[in-house]
Amino acid sequence: MASIEPQSSNPPASSAAAPLPPRPLAARLGITSVPRDELRRRYTQSGSKFIGIMGADVHYVDEGSGDVVVMIHGFASSLHTWNRVADELKRAYRVIRLDLPPFGVTGPLRSATGAIETMNLPTYRRFIDTFLQALGITRATFIGNSLGGLISWDYAVRHREAVERLVLIDSAGFPMRLPIYIGLFNSALVRATSPRWLPEAIIRSAVRNVYGDPRKLDPLTLRRYVEFFHGEGTRAAIGKMVPTLDFTELDTTLLTTLAVPTLVLWGAKDRWIPTAHAAEFARRIPGAKSVMYPGLGHIPMEEAPERVLTDLRAFLGLPHENAPSLHSPHEDTRRTPA
Repeated sequence: MASIEPQSSNPPASSAAAPLPPRPLAARLGITSVPRDELRRRYTQSGSKFIGIMGADVHYVDEGSGDVVVMIHGFASSLHTWNRVADELKRAYRVIRLDLPPFGVTGPLRSATGAIETMNLPTYRRFIDTFLQALGITRATFIGNSLGGLISWDYAVRHREAVERLVLIDSAGFPMRLPIYIGLFNSALVRATSPRWLPEAIIRSAVRNVYGDPRKLDPLTLRRYVEFFHGEGTRAAIGKMVPTLDFTELDTTLLTTLAVPTLVLWGAKDRWIPTAHAAEFARRIPGAKSVMYPGLGHIPMEEAPERVLTDLRAFLGLPHENAPSLHSPHEDTRRTPA
């Protein structure tokens, strides 16, 4: 059940920019976890809100007005991955982005007894349906990355009249071998030990691996990923979740029945999901357009937001001339139709 009244959170404007202190040795080794209230203090934004759903205080940001755009992040990420894209889109749309459980500020879903829920696909379906119903969202454009892409296209298949447009960014869905950093949790030993010991060096390596050019990864972003992964309850929840990730059970033939404008965006240096899957999404979804980004990795909207925004503007029909420039002089703006 959802608490229909969201609770606003307005941290001091300086909190997001304040440098974080060095982590103690026990924290760096993952012997300790970051408390939920500490994550909330550090990583909520000026537009942050909370709503009680399925045993968790779900963190989301709801900004702008007009037609609704829902952004859904991927595995072990958070709503912050959309920051720069959302900053522009909220000028023309009501933009809603959330921290999926068990990630980000939200953390794990819990049962009535306090036990951590297993985040398999049926649970994610119940969760996203409940979340959108609680916010009164009946129709929206969905933009999803990785796991969030899977949740987005699955929602489009299940609620055909509720999706205006669909954007899939390095989306999961087709059978594949799990990335090594996720597949580790298929080991019973890792599942048993990781809640009490998981060095941040492993998390740092995994985050660098999702960037096409790891040099673009700034220290504060890297710290955020580490602290979210070390968040209270998150590692135990991931240990329950990963063994359920079986993409062979997904009925991707249903993609051929979608009748929604679709844009498929992909980083050519994605090391987590095969680039061939971009063409497969575009082939199966009628009328879908696809763009491949040379040099970018698994999260192009975070690594090079202006390159992604160029294609989102065209797809959504937004004028470019009035948009604020996010372009960095070091950012390669090449793009290749896939």
